[in-house]
Amino acid sequence: MPFIVTEPCIQCKYTDCVNVCPMDCFVEGPNFLAIDPDGCIDCSVCVAECPVNAIVNAAEASEAQRPYIALNASLAKHPLWKPITRSRAPLAEHAAWRGVAAKAHLLQLPPAAEGT
Repeated sequence: MPFIVTEPCIQCKYTDCVNVCPMDCFVEGPNFLAIDPDGCIDCSVCVAECPVNAIVNAAEASEAQRPYIALNASLAKHPLWKPITRSRAPLAEHAAWRGVAAKAHLLQLPPAAEGT
């Protein structure tokens, strides 16, 4: 089962995880990263790199995290979300958002991914 990026990533978009991914599975949008489940080899290397614990194994996702399984798969295939293979600076306001739990409503989705 692949790994997924979950709600803590929203509005932070730390990219430390990208540098260690041996399969270059990450894609990025305006304020969130996603993992392409078709490329993920379930190595778990990225998990420890995320400073906000946003990456989890899809098989171990909590009830609240389960919608992110389909969301990651959808966003990974969206043409507006591009692969990212090198880390970048986090979003400007990342420090203010780092400890905020309820951020799902802030996720900037591309038009075709709305409602997933």
